[in-house]
Amino acid sequence: MTHTRVLHRSLRSTPPVAVRGQGAWLYDQEGRAYLDGSGGAAVSCLGHNHPDVQAAMHAQIDALAYAHTSFFTTEVAEQLAATLVADAPAGTSHAYFVSGGSEAIEAALKMARQYYVEIGQPQRRHIVARRQSYHGNTLGALAVGGNAWRRAQFAPLLIDVAHVSPCYAYRDQAAGETDDQYAERLAQELEQTFQRLGPDSVMAFVAEPVVGATSGAVTAVPGYFRRMREVCDRHGVLLIADEVMCGMGRTGTLYAVEQEGITPDLITIAKGLGGGYQPIGAVMAQERIVQAMQQGSGFFQHGHTYLGHATACAASLAVQQVIKRDNLLARVRAQGEGLRQRLRQALGDHPHVGDIRGRGLFMGVELVRDRTSKATFDPALSLHARIKREAMARGLMVYPMGGTIDGRQGDHVLLAPPFIITDDELDQLTERLAGAIDAAIADSGR
Repeated sequence: MTHTRVLHRSLRSTPPVAVRGQGAWLYDQEGRAYLDGSGGAAVSCLGHNHPDVQAAMHAQIDALAYAHTSFFTTEVAEQLAATLVADAPAGTSHAYFVSGGSEAIEAALKMARQYYVEIGQPQRRHIVARRQSYHGNTLGALAVGGNAWRRAQFAPLLIDVAHVSPCYAYRDQAAGETDDQYAERLAQELEQTFQRLGPDSVMAFVAEPVVGATSGAVTAVPGYFRRMREVCDRHGVLLIADEVMCGMGRTGTLYAVEQEGITPDLITIAKGLGGGYQPIGAVMAQERIVQAMQQGSGFFQHGHTYLGHATACAASLAVQQVIKRDNLLARVRAQGEGLRQRLRQALGDHPHVGDIRGRGLFMGVELVRDRTSKATFDPALSLHARIKREAMARGLMVYPMGGTIDGRQGDHVLLAPPFIITDDELDQLTERLAGAIDAAIADSGR
């Protein structure tokens, strides 16, 4: 394709034209096959062209594609909400359906603010989040996120949000510092930030249980989130868990926070919620938050045109039913361990691989110029972009990014293959990724 009227992400090149998907594979107009090693952007949890999801969408479209939520609810939206609430952390009572992750974050922020207004604490307005996080691309979500590169040119438009350190053990845990000591140090930083802002003026602390695209599947040390929960509880601050990328089974449990032993006040989900079959996201809310609005003003002062879209809810319900019926959470855990072992075997001793990390089928590989010093490659080399090109040339889709450490320094590759990926496909993923990394580094002049 030489001419396009689509405003693509890159204005200097047009991507291949995708024409078909099947299982863990996508096919372009020229007949080339690509193993979807990243699920797009950690979206395609069931892969492509799943017959059960397609059948559910067809049936819903034949009955009713869309009805505006200011007039109607739909049976399929009610079923999906009931399904999600039944499997959510204790105290979760309602699901609020939107069209994607950024919308989910925006809705959660507004829900937090309205909650405090309803209970007579309108002075609470400050939000605290973490550096090297990503919470979406709308202005509110971008402000909360700590992705320096994505924020930079839009900074004058963003609300003021306080950012604390991420829990990034590979880079930031001090020599000789135990996990408990590291977690406590970060808890003290959060406490000090609340004190600086005025604890009774802080509304919410927002964090990804496993950091996604910005840093590449960074997991917290044991006990970190329990300490964050304690600091929030001490000052009556809501904890918002952003599970847009890491949730809905991606890490081996339906909600990633299940593995942290805490209950957030609000959880945002998207991506794996609908598996890419339709745009959908949601906010999962604790009962006391919903009750405050119900007993106060009687409504949530927020909304979009496509809330609770019937076809999207049908696709999402089918995705969740397949995950449960086929016991795919156990499969994520098993295949995730298989992926970890393969990556360690292929790249564990690689001179330019500093860290292999993640949970379930959500893994990250951090690249370094020198393993001992953890020195990074020159950002001018755009190593992450070279890896993506080399991977595509080998028929592999991965999700590399630069600026891993501070928005400028560092490169990593994020992997998030479909839950249905086979052992043979894991072998191919690992082999092709290793080849792409070697070729990209050789091409960069190392």
